[in-house]
Amino acid sequence: MVSWFAEYSRSLASYMRSIGETGLNLTDDLKPPKQLYIEVRCMEDYGEFETEDGDVMLLKKNSIHFLPRSQCQHLVRQGVLQHLVH
Repeated sequence: MVSWFAEYSRSLASYMRSIGETGLNLTDDLKPPKQLYIEVRCMEDYGEFETEDGDVMLLKKNSIHFLPRSQCQHLVRQGVLQHLVH
């Protein structure tokens, strides 16, 4: 059983690294997100932000953007962006 779990963990980690340029962490959320894109407000002047598809936007204080959750979640955690919930 332990060897099966170890192999499963290696396979899952390999798969998550293979998604996109930066990978996709399937263990981030215990529940699947309801939305793939979220509306966010920039809390500070951050500068340019480039999405995986090459779009570049300027994140300035109080600007509002509609971004892919997986690509901006780290900035939400850092306090650079605030997730706007309506």
